[in-house]
Amino acid sequence: MSEHPVVPAPVAPPASVAPPASVAQDPTDLGTLGAGDLLRLYRRKAASPVEAARAALDRISRFNHAVNAYVLVDEDAAMADARASEARWMAGAPAGPVDGVPSSIKDLTFTRGWPTRKGSKTIAADGPWDVDAPFTAHMRAAGAVILGKTATPEFGWKGVTDSPLTGITRNPWNTATTAGGSSGGAGAAAALNMGVLHQGSDAGGSIRIPCAFTGTAGIKPTFGIIPQWPASAMGTTSHLGPMTRTIADSALMMTVVGQADDRDWYMGAPVAQDWTLSLERGIRGLRIAYSRTLGYVSVNPDVARAVDAAVAVLADLGAIIDEVDPGFDDPLEIFNAHWFTGAAKILASMAPDQRALVDPGLRRVAELGAAIGTVDYLRAVDARVALGERMAAFHRTYDLLITPTLPITAFAAGHDVPPGSGLDHWMQWTPFSYPFNLTQQPAASVQCGFGDDGMPVGLHIVGPRFRDDLVFRAAHAFESARPPRFPAAPVEDLEAR
Repeated sequence: MSEHPVVPAPVAPPASVAPPASVAQDPTDLGTLGAGDLLRLYRRKAASPVEAARAALDRISRFNHAVNAYVLVDEDAAMADARASEARWMAGAPAGPVDGVPSSIKDLTFTRGWPTRKGSKTIAADGPWDVDAPFTAHMRAAGAVILGKTATPEFGWKGVTDSPLTGITRNPWNTATTAGGSSGGAGAAAALNMGVLHQGSDAGGSIRIPCAFTGTAGIKPTFGIIPQWPASAMGTTSHLGPMTRTIADSALMMTVVGQADDRDWYMGAPVAQDWTLSLERGIRGLRIAYSRTLGYVSVNPDVARAVDAAVAVLADLGAIIDEVDPGFDDPLEIFNAHWFTGAAKILASMAPDQRALVDPGLRRVAELGAAIGTVDYLRAVDARVALGERMAAFHRTYDLLITPTLPITAFAAGHDVPPGSGLDHWMQWTPFSYPFNLTQQPAASVQCGFGDDGMPVGLHIVGPRFRDDLVFRAAHAFESARPPRFPAAPVEDLEAR
């Protein structure tokens, strides 16, 4: 078995430093509220979507310069949508479950009227940009007020968020550190409530990595529940999903976007349902496997302590906990065969002058992918199937699997791997996430504590395919017992903690 080393956090303050003071929800400040609270206020006509949109845009104006979460903000379009939503609420006829809730779309996903440049200088801003992807279309149909587009690394290729086009996205808890990736813009925006509902995508951890680093909540749903079109270059490892401050808001968002769309050829039989209905059922009697290391990962001690404490909370809530590994070796080579060939496909159609504009790291990965032969790729496909079968058998005994989301806390921004770690690729520091892209299982991350450096730690909750409801139940039960907290503003001066 391979061993993932413990890696340093070179920007960490001393262990005695406490996490920054968190901001509480303030019913007089719409910018601090989640979707559920906003919707309750709208129903009572005690607040307006116009006021909520203005509050979200104000937070973007105040905070985005420090974290670079948004790469496009369209105030005029957002306010027009908010006014239309206000009229519907005043008439008692909201368009859908998220009518008037400030939201964002990741800049890998098509949005009508706005360029989708995917963090790349190889994609011009010129239009026409005249079509919504299914995710965007479902959000619009449900009345969401879409504020703009959030940052991604080029073509979403890595576990941190920086690109030649839009620069570095930073972590609100400490702007010297990364927000993770590839949905780092959505993670930073969610942590600061620069909008309430945010779209992420995850082909190897790209929802869960930034959720862990920024202390936010999100889920990579079972593959095929949320339609994805155009299809990802990373094929059937790629899942779309919600990123929010709380798992309840993620469940609400997934209820909206988990609808059939015939443009997604990979989508199976529709499983549309209201994912919020299972939240309050609790976890008493659920059989949960806790694997601190998956059998092959070295985890930083402060991360392990935080996750151990979180698992103790789950036991107190009535779950039956067994410490057991799922019994597979590190599937990194299997994942790389899928990921590297996907990168090769992205660059294969580019002219040499375009390739020269691409992130050098992505070019290197694409070269590795181009060298993978057909037989080796198909062997990796067979090994992936075997891994999926192994996990299906494991879940005949266990309702859920718990691990750390990541073995580390956030490291210095502007680096693909932690400085001084000796690692070569981002996947080497994300060993808990990519196995479950290969198996297409639902997997969520929620805030479960803080490391010695004061940075968030994520609790990783993995369920059987199509049992996303169990993942939501466990995540919500934990959050109800240990509510997350967030910085009142980006922390730019460590000495001010």
